[in-house]
Amino acid sequence: MDVSRRENVMAGAVERIVVQVTAVEKKAIAGKAKRMGIPVSELMRRGASGHEAPGSDADLEAMADAALAAAERAGAAVDEALAFVKASNLRIAALETMAARGGVRKAA
Repeated sequence: MDVSRRENVMAGAVERIVVQVTAVEKKAIAGKAKRMGIPVSELMRRGASGHEAPGSDADLEAMADAALAAAERAGAAVDEALAFVKASNLRIAALETMAARGGVRKAA
């Protein structure tokens, strides 16, 4: 977040949220904020805004199911095309065999 945006957020930040932590957690959070050069409140905002909502797992699962179904349809289409090519190759081989034996006449 750039400085001007952070200043705008801080200027509008008037609500307080109390978060219960242990003394060890508080020290770790404060140390991390200091290393990052930001206030603890900014670190907590970033952490909260970066957290994914539980519903996103359901969305990902639905997309994975849709991708799997599409892959299965694509696989079936490829199998069908390969079967068609194989049958076509057999027909061509049969025609070539007949032509070699003189059984197929060329068009005039």
